Amino acid sequence: MRKADIIQQKIFTLPELQQQLNRWKLLSKTVAFTNGCFDILHEGHIFSLSKAASEADILIVGVNADASVRKLKGEHRPVNNQHSRSTILASLLMVDAVVIFEEDTPLELINIIMPDVLVKGGDYTLDEIVGAKEVMANGGRVVINPILEGFSTTGLIEKIHKL
Repeated sequence: MRKADIIQQKIFTLPELQQQLNRWKLLSKTVAFTNGCFDILHEGHIFSLSKAASEADILIVGVNADASVRKLKGEHRPVNNQHSRSTILASLLMVDAVVIFEEDTPLELINIIMPDVLVKGGDYTLDEIVGAKEVMANGGRVVINPILEGFSTTGLIEKIHKL
């Protein structure tokens, strides 16, 4: 079964996402949110996204815009632009929506989405997770997923440079 046409339909602008969130809420769907750069998708990302998707009916992924990635990771990143990264994420079965955010952190996006579950990787503590206190104050919960050791985009880039 081929459903490639739905990939682009899973990439939302913020206003479009707000409309879709209203539809999901009418259907009593629970929403999980996670975010990241997702520059070169690897097994660790798939593991983390799968775990995040298991926390709610709907998984929304916030993707750092290219300028945000450069600030976080350095001038040679991202390797893949925001359109490519969003398209790859939207093609994954466990991802229901992708939205790009321009800000340095996803706090504004989290405050708008106000997910039932905020999910981050195990390299964070609860105090370090942007939006955690806002989600918990709204009755939601925060989940810290374990990291799948041995997988990182930086590690992949270093390995490629050594070839």
